Amino acid sequence: MRRIAAAATIALATLLPAGGSPAGPAVMFHRPIISLGASQSSNWSGYNQGTLEQGGKLFGSVSATWTVPMATRHRPNEAEYSSSWIGVGGGCVDAGCTVTDSTLIQTGTEQDVAKSGKASYSAWWEVIPLPSIQVTGMTIRAGDRMSASVAEATPGSNVWTIKLRDVTNGGSFAMTVPYDSTHLTAEWIVETPVVIGSGGGVTVGPLPNLTTVHFDGARTNGGNAGLKQSEAIQLVDPTSGQVLATPSAPDARANGFNDCTYATTCRALR
Repeated sequence: MRRIAAAATIALATLLPAGGSPAGPAVMFHRPIISLGASQSSNWSGYNQGTLEQGGKLFGSVSATWTVPMATRHRPNEAEYSSSWIGVGGGCVDAGCTVTDSTLIQTGTEQDVAKSGKASYSAWWEVIPLPSIQVTGMTIRAGDRMSASVAEATPGSNVWTIKLRDVTNGGSFAMTVPYDSTHLTAEWIVETPVVIGSGGGVTVGPLPNLTTVHFDGARTNGGNAGLKQSEAIQLVDPTSGQVLATPSAPDARANGFNDCTYATTCRALR
């Protein structure tokens, strides 16, 4: 039996309305990448590294810090949703993104806006294929600096520790779960999640306006991630072709970048 069964027991026992959105979603899912080619996706914006693109490297840990963006409504009378997160699995395995991965273990923050225009912020963790689990006891605000890591306890054990800390106010969360990861990808992402409302309706996104999301200190397997421009992914509306979010080039240390919503370019970190 896959170890995900044990994780499912933990998750289902603590399942809460994910994302804490004032729009009242019942369940929220942060999906593996839906690729539109080598550098575009219909649900992700950010950076993705894969084992083939990295010459056979497997990922036993990922970490970074980021700033929780302020969310404001993009369109009148529309509930809108966004997530900022790090994770192992779920991304592009090769540079051309012709092969993707179906496993994903992750943690992040939610930045949502109700139809009324009221924003809400929360923290969460998730193991695919289960829905996200809201972290209780943490107060998240726009502008807070978050520090997060997802790390395998012992190489090959498939037992993972998820840690999330609000550096600004001192709040923190840690969870250890068994999960059968492929270890094939690592990523730092802004996403439009899938939301299943209390009445059963399904919504993908839509994306609110966000202030610039600053990712920094990106690491894999305990070392500098060494981000490359070729690993950047734009979020694109697959129907209209409109660019919804764009990551900047990596910073000088190759471990940080900015992500800008409703923009075709984004200035890099200094």
